[in-house]
Amino acid sequence: MHGNANIIVVMSDKQQPKNAFVREQIKDKPKNYKRMWVRLGESAACGGVFALAVCLVLLFMIPVLRQEEGPVPDTGAQDSQQASVEETEQGSEEKEETQAPEERQPMTLDDYQQIQTELYAIGNTANKSIVTITGVVSDTDWFNNSYEREGQGCGTIIGESGGKLWILTEKKTIKDAAKIKVTFVNDAVAEAKLVGYDGNTGLAALTVDLEDLEDSTRNAITVMKTAGLNTIHKGSIVIALGSPLGTNYSILTGTITATNNEISTPDNNYSVYTTDIVASENGSGVLINTDGELVGVVMQSYSAASANTLTAVEISELMPVIDLLFADKEVPYFGVHISTVTQHIAQKYDIPKGIYIKKVEIDSPAMDAGLQSGDVIRSVAGQEVASAEQFREVLLQLTPKETYSVTVMREGTKGYKKITCKLKAGVLQ
Repeated sequence: MHGNANIIVVMSDKQQPKNAFVREQIKDKPKNYKRMWVRLGESAACGGVFALAVCLVLLFMIPVLRQEEGPVPDTGAQDSQQASVEETEQGSEEKEETQAPEERQPMTLDDYQQIQTELYAIGNTANKSIVTITGVVSDTDWFNNSYEREGQGCGTIIGESGGKLWILTEKKTIKDAAKIKVTFVNDAVAEAKLVGYDGNTGLAALTVDLEDLEDSTRNAITVMKTAGLNTIHKGSIVIALGSPLGTNYSILTGTITATNNEISTPDNNYSVYTTDIVASENGSGVLINTDGELVGVVMQSYSAASANTLTAVEISELMPVIDLLFADKEVPYFGVHISTVTQHIAQKYDIPKGIYIKKVEIDSPAMDAGLQSGDVIRSVAGQEVASAEQFREVLLQLTPKETYSVTVMREGTKGYKKITCKLKAGVLQ
């Protein structure tokens, strides 16, 4: 039977069999509320006694602890320091809010006009280095009468040395000229002397004696500075000076649209800048950056046939040739169109590394020496060359009319074999 429960068994001997299951009904034991309230009161009394004991202990121990630690320091300084920190943080937040960048406002027409005005001011200053070149050609007519005709173009003062001004122009401006005149920005005129020209790029070097110029002219002109390497990239703002549209002392502004184009000329590959500046087919001049420095020489002959925009060659690549011209030296000429055979190209096409000859100019020194398209140049004058840049450096060190050995790899039925040719350097007219 179950302990704290009463069991009532209801059975009927007549109605149920002897083996019938016993049905039990369990009733809950009645609750003793009196005992519960007694236990609750005892628990509350114990809690109150414990709390009273804790309070007495704390009241007794606090004076003792204060005597051992000494007097409690004044918290006024701490409060002041905390307030100072809070003020500093608040000031920093206000400063950050004050220095927060203002929302950029859209540019107005006046803003664009201000930019154009500043660019034209840079161009006007740089125009002090621009001159007008006039080539006077003597000729005779059908009736054998002598007469003179003049051709004009622009030039740029790029240096001053040995009592002379160095002026860079194009050969086409002074072609067949018996006399060359230079007109400066203040309309002063002086005679110039042709020092030399490069038949490949068409550049010509002129000099003017400084002693032929008056002081007012010397004060009115300046030497244009040359920009450093890698100062121009796609999107750079540039200014075209000279006569890009045929009229000298023009100032045109625009941007660089491409810098990765390359033009292949005999013996050299030049980097070409293309712009969105409209120019004529016979335009000439220079490109400068926003610092007024020379970055390129306008050469419309290197532009695409269908293009009507300005094209310029990077000045840093032209300087070795320009230096030779002003040193009164001729520019050596082989007459080969080349490209560099890199490691990747060598492995992909199974050709030796070196300088690949794409084309040989007719009646050139290279053709006379027996060089052929498809040859790979390995050395020139005993110096190994592995790139087009190295080839150009070595070539410009040579002396025209001197003979040099050129080693190439030429493909045959059994693969490439080494061949050494004797080549007499020439000068392209």
